[in-house]
Amino acid sequence: MIWGSGIPLGLQLLLTVAFVVILGMCLWTIGLYRRGQKAIALAPKAPTDAAAAWTWVFLVPALNEQITIGDSVERLLALPLANRHVIVIDDGSDDATPDILATFAHPDVHVLRRNLPDARKGKAAALNAAYRLIRELLPGVHRARVIVVVVDADGRISPDAPRYAAAQFEDPAVGGVQALVRIYNQTGFLTRMQDIEFSIYGRVYQAGRNRAGTAGMGGNGQFNRLAALDYVADATGPWRSRLTEDQDLGLRLLASGWRSRQEVRAVVEQQGVPGIRALLRQRTRWSQGNLQALDLVGAMWRSPFPRLARVGEILYLLMPLWQTIVGAAVVCAATLAALDIAPIWPSLEMLPIVYVLAFSNSVLGSLAARPAVGARSWLRALALAHLYALYTWLLYPVLVRSLARQLGTRRDWARTERVPLEPALSAT
Repeated sequence: MIWGSGIPLGLQLLLTVAFVVILGMCLWTIGLYRRGQKAIALAPKAPTDAAAAWTWVFLVPALNEQITIGDSVERLLALPLANRHVIVIDDGSDDATPDILATFAHPDVHVLRRNLPDARKGKAAALNAAYRLIRELLPGVHRARVIVVVVDADGRISPDAPRYAAAQFEDPAVGGVQALVRIYNQTGFLTRMQDIEFSIYGRVYQAGRNRAGTAGMGGNGQFNRLAALDYVADATGPWRSRLTEDQDLGLRLLASGWRSRQEVRAVVEQQGVPGIRALLRQRTRWSQGNLQALDLVGAMWRSPFPRLARVGEILYLLMPLWQTIVGAAVVCAATLAALDIAPIWPSLEMLPIVYVLAFSNSVLGSLAARPAVGARSWLRALALAHLYALYTWLLYPVLVRSLARQLGTRRDWARTERVPLEPALSAT
């Protein structure tokens, strides 16, 4: 190891804390992996007519989405649902989006046009405007039997997703269900890694919290019981103006006592970001949103969940802190090696331990994301795990940038540009 008498005490403390954090994250991931696999195997049965007993409202925020909006609405109309409303919030688009929406002469499609100066005030404001419209569309409907689904303008909800979500909502304590996100434009290294990333997140870190009822909400493919949204809504609506308004809503639902689930059988496909600069910009926004969510730590601690579930959720909220510690330790170790103060490479007998600590998370995640059958599949999963580990380190700079933005005053963000459409993924 790199601890030694030549290393300043403060750096030795940092390295020790980082080692404890890495060990704890490995053990935690192993536990979530096991619980996630069990939760997936024991998911509630979903009869083919499970969605028929519910009213479905799809909210599609759209700001200059001419590339994807037509495809998204067509797919929502193709879902085998009888009681359905598709509310497209045109948030002041000045491209061809309004013209495309005008071609949908369908009774289930409602275009909510927002104009300046009310428009372009963020996704939360757009969603809240649609939430207020729901009352006009569904007078007298039992709101506990209405499911509100957020679908991004590039989103493609799988045809059987509603029935799987409906099966989860038969538990009256469930206020939110998150679909499994997949990437349909897997054209290069970055987009393929994003698909693995979302699969790992859904099948391990989300499904692993299903038993506790604390899975997070992720925006695209987010299903919410309308009565649960009513419970956390203020005069404006249930969503708050946050960089990750989806995560914020999910946490406030948990703080109010509503349970949430990850449903991996329900899939929503979306576009991945093919360029590194755009990807870093997107993930910096998400990371800054995670930092904003830290003000909900106290609310989560006061939530009615068992103590162990509350502690686990708070530790998860503090993930930016743990990642910062580990990253700082890696930089420290590399600096010590460059200055010839301490070696960066472990001794031969310690190499297996260091390898397990460094790669066990990505290996388990890759196996969960792409279940391996046979020797070739196992070797492929192992290779992907190491590529995925490299990908996660490519994203590490977002922590530094998001912290700098949060400590400053910058909260503005440009939307992620769409790329030309690709065919949908085949079911896997």
